[in-house]
Amino acid sequence: IGQKGATLWFTGFSGSGKSTIGKKLEEVLVRDYRKHVYRLDGDNLRFGINSDLGFSKEDRTENVRRVGEISKLFAESGVIVVASLISPYRADRDKVRKIHEESKNEFLEVFVDVPIESAEARDPKGLYKKARSGQIKGFTGLDAPYEAPRNPEIRLPSHQMTLDEEVRAIILELQRRGILTASENTPAWYPALLPPDGGMHWEPPSYSTYSAAAAAKFPPVLLNDID
Repeated sequence: IGQKGATLWFTGFSGSGKSTIGKKLEEVLVRDYRKHVYRLDGDNLRFGINSDLGFSKEDRTENVRRVGEISKLFAESGVIVVASLISPYRADRDKVRKIHEESKNEFLEVFVDVPIESAEARDPKGLYKKARSGQIKGFTGLDAPYEAPRNPEIRLPSHQMTLDEEVRAIILELQRRGILTASENTPAWYPALLPPDGGMHWEPPSYSTYSAAAAAKFPPVLLNDID
């Protein structure tokens, strides 16, 4: 598909901002970089492929294993995967990293690093309140452990950053690794892409400039009522 695949694995407490950052990153990669992206969100996956799993340590491990294998398959096909899961156990995340490395696919662990107090203060789904009242047992960060990454490729203290700053940090790391380079047959005017296999150092301007600049390059087209 003319692009380099990779898996970005977002990990952190519930309410840390994993899904919010993942959604914005997907939007920017698709709109501004013309990349094929697939987002795997832990909450949504539990209604489908992982609907048979609970929240025991064993089920959490299997949840991560399944999503890791799916991510690897997408990355092998050239898709950029944005996977957002609490994935509390370091050993489980390391296994996902290993299967990517064995298949020579890029794997970036993105640690959305916020204090549990900040995540609980946000509590967008009301889960912390339910856990505190005893309605939810084994809640990560309260009565179940979370093992923080030791050496993540990207660390985002989201309680100290804006959403745009977080996305920019990820974009620059993808750029540094050559994941946002163009393919050999990409037109020179194609917006927001680096030359194939690296090339000059480049930092993106504001995201909003890309679409207008690209549109100016296309010839005008007459539209009718059917269009």
